[in-house]
Amino acid sequence: MRVLISCANGSGTSLMLQKSANKGLTDMGFEITKIHHCSIAEGKSSASQYDVVFTPMNFLNMFDDAKKKGITVIGIRNVMSAKEVQEKVAETDLEQRFKK
Repeated sequence: MRVLISCANGSGTSLMLQKSANKGLTDMGFEITKIHHCSIAEGKSSASQYDVVFTPMNFLNMFDDAKKKGITVIGIRNVMSAKEVQEKVAETDLEQRFKK
């Protein structure tokens, strides 16, 4: 599964969220083939190259175009919580599509 993590500037918040997403997804049994963190500007333009996008809740609407293209976009409140990542993933169809 290809995972994109995007926040305002693509440095601190997205890096923390990347670590949480990596842990949460790996613990759930997903095989991550690519994981990348970046700014919102880069994320919006490259989201279609990924299977799932994680972003803080306040940037969720920035990825409406990606959602229309069938990309799973997940908003996270606590970027340091692998548990929240797992809970939000469980609400999607990612397990049926990508579980190894």
